[in-house]
Amino acid sequence: MSTTRQQQPGDLGPEPGGAGAVPAVPAPGHSGVSGGAVRSLALGAASGIVPLARDFTRQALYDWGWLPAATADRRAAAEDVLLVVSELVTNACLHAEGPEELRVGCDGKVLRLEVTDRGSGQPAPRTPHRAGRPGGHGMFIVQRLCMDWGVARSPGSPGKTVWAELAAPA
Repeated sequence: MSTTRQQQPGDLGPEPGGAGAVPAVPAPGHSGVSGGAVRSLALGAASGIVPLARDFTRQALYDWGWLPAATADRRAAAEDVLLVVSELVTNACLHAEGPEELRVGCDGKVLRLEVTDRGSGQPAPRTPHRAGRPGGHGMFIVQRLCMDWGVARSPGSPGKTVWAELAAPA
């Protein structure tokens, strides 16, 4: 599994409110992953949020058969998922007044991660990316590891949901 797919311009999901934008925040009771399993974890009042989110996601990967991984590619896919969860939750902690909820959904082909927070900012990879400098790598990592990612806002509600989709291992 390649984790360094080069993104094409405009390949980062719909722009908020843009023409043809598909809402990334599904209707209540729907995860954005059709026909698949969905798990959610409230994070608002939790302590140790990043390890908690990773452990929650790791358990879902075990339950869905991604772990234990039989091959190096399957192991890399699971590690990519856990890294993306860490980055999304950490960004919500650092830049968005903290995460409210983590949703993990899988339909067998795509695994979708959603982190809802209270922040008003717009996450984006730092440009230009400076590999030798500390910090600022979170959304660059998400962009490089995921098939797609984006931000969705619910009209009339504070905050946003940052979502990312990764391919299930073959």
